[in-house]
Amino acid sequence: MPGIVGGNAKTEHSRADDGATDPLRRLALLKTGALQTAILNSANFSSIATDEKGVIQVFNVGAERMLGFAAAEVIDKLTPADISDPLELIARARALSVEHSTVIRPGFDALVFRASRGIEDVYELTYLRKGGARLPAMVAVSALRDGSGAIIGYLLMGTDNSARKRAEAEQDKLDQRLRDQQFYTRSLIESNLDALIATDPQGRITDVNRQMEILAGRTRDELIGTAFKDCFTDPARAESGMHQVLASNKLTDFELVACKRSGAGTPVSYNAITFHDRDGRLQGVFAAARDITERKRLDQVLEDKHVELSNARVVAEKANLAKSDFLSCMSHELRSPLNAILGFAQLVETGSPPPTPAQKESIDQILQAGWYLLELINEILDLALIESGKVSMSCEPISLRDLLDDCAAMIEPQARQGGIRVRFPQLEGEWFVHADRTRVKQVVINLLSNAIKYNRVGGSVEVRCGTAGAERTRISFQDCGEGLDAAKLAQLFQPFNRLGQEAGSVEGTGIGLVVSQRLMELMDGAIGAESTVGVGSLFWIDLPSTQALQLGADTLDAPRAVASVDAAAGETHTLLCVEDNPANLLLVERLLARRPEFRLVSARDGQRGIEMARTCHPDVILMDINLPGISGIAAMRALAHDPRTARIPVIALSANAMARDVERGLAEGFFKYLTKPIKVVEFMAALDAALLHARAAVEGPRPGEAA
Repeated sequence: MPGIVGGNAKTEHSRADDGATDPLRRLALLKTGALQTAILNSANFSSIATDEKGVIQVFNVGAERMLGFAAAEVIDKLTPADISDPLELIARARALSVEHSTVIRPGFDALVFRASRGIEDVYELTYLRKGGARLPAMVAVSALRDGSGAIIGYLLMGTDNSARKRAEAEQDKLDQRLRDQQFYTRSLIESNLDALIATDPQGRITDVNRQMEILAGRTRDELIGTAFKDCFTDPARAESGMHQVLASNKLTDFELVACKRSGAGTPVSYNAITFHDRDGRLQGVFAAARDITERKRLDQVLEDKHVELSNARVVAEKANLAKSDFLSCMSHELRSPLNAILGFAQLVETGSPPPTPAQKESIDQILQAGWYLLELINEILDLALIESGKVSMSCEPISLRDLLDDCAAMIEPQARQGGIRVRFPQLEGEWFVHADRTRVKQVVINLLSNAIKYNRVGGSVEVRCGTAGAERTRISFQDCGEGLDAAKLAQLFQPFNRLGQEAGSVEGTGIGLVVSQRLMELMDGAIGAESTVGVGSLFWIDLPSTQALQLGADTLDAPRAVASVDAAAGETHTLLCVEDNPANLLLVERLLARRPEFRLVSARDGQRGIEMARTCHPDVILMDINLPGISGIAAMRALAHDPRTARIPVIALSANAMARDVERGLAEGFFKYLTKPIKVVEFMAALDAALLHARAAVEGPRPGEAA
């Protein structure tokens, strides 16, 4: 076969002999031969030489390694087209046919067409290895010519392109993954319900999503490059928000009004954060603007409703106040003539000569109706005060033994008159509940009175005390009356509903149980009833259980040396304690046992306290707030308006321990306001301060002091 660089080997050898005398020519020829040998023997490049028809004539070591064929298997047998991907050959033939405007057949011609026309040609080719495996290669094709320039063959120099193909495939995967990630990220941005804006550090928009286009009424291309502040009706405020983001790296709930090109505005809540590159350099601001039109509308609706409710509350409060004022006036107006009716009726009843039997019967009717009317007035006023929220509660530990003893004494005349036997429990140990003593007594008396009124002739009422679950005490009242069916039991706590007793002989208002229920609820208690027709009814009340009244941090076992103003001087001072709770009164007595200079007198209600203050002129008055009859505040006011008692310091002692209760008490004029449980040091200090105040009021200013 001719040499791969043109001519045959013999011709080249003769030319080499002819020039043997020229050292430089010989050296060049030797180098050319060495180069040919290196190419033919290279294991890293495939060298395939063909004759002019494409039949393989040279198949070097590199070709054998890359393609798996032995040289003997292909030389004079195959063409390079036979070991190439036929589909690639077809595609290459088509492309070249279009490029050169001639028909090129798929096969070897497609591989060497360019080279045959003297055009340098390097292209990718997929060889088919022995066994069918594919090998991507980069092939350089050149034509081999003889001395006259005629093509005598072709040389195909190839390199294994697998590594580059793998790298390209990996790069393609990375590129596709990047494109997928970019698409995903963009999809997230575009699907966001908020308008998203990215700006550079100078506030120029660099990107927006579709929601921002809708919000601004402009396209993405129109917005990019414009100033962020120009997208809002108040550019100065928008720019201020941008400055805040840059200063603190974050901004939340900053309200703006986005404006469209048409001038329409949309309220938005603007949140933003700065973003940086991997080196920490500021790149710009990322902002999200949420349309808050609906929220603004709802806020306005809520504000309107709030105003409406406030107005309704004011109207209701005025109505309640008007109702209370009306009931108060009605009570006063009714009590005045009722006082005359009852007073003169009693005078006639006890007058001389005594009334005749017929007159006595008429007078009894007058008195009975009058007392009933007075009871009705009192209960209506109680209910009105409770419903208007004006009933104040002074809840504290109260002894059930003391309370039931008081109630037994109060109910005994009514029970004796009705021929009803009332049995009270003999309580062992300490039984204390946390409640308002006056109001609990009111409820108990009401239930006892009902149990007596609606009992049978010669019947009985049994009062029992027990527990009702964890930390609850139950007081029950069992009578022997006719009982109630389920329908009447369901209507028991309805105001003015006497359950068909309106036409009966037993008087009642139908309000007492309603008032009792409201009072129990205010004391964190409960009231209920069970009944069996023909057997009787069981009414009960539940109240929070508690321990006996304690002295708090300063117990009675504390050091007994308490500073006294006049202990050494031997003076005696009178202390009036107005208190209806025996346990509290006993506690005050035990405290004053340390202060022999004090003489204690007491009163069980506000009216009696006023009378005793006017009679015994105490040095200090200790006043409970919640008292039977008039309250401690009303009693203090009466004392303050009486010249005989106006100078006496009145110390409030109450379980109403809220800050507003203390402030109100001091504003009303109490000298001090002490709360339960009592603290010994505070209690004694208040007594000493009151004595000093009383002495100063009596003695007047000392010489040299201002009056």
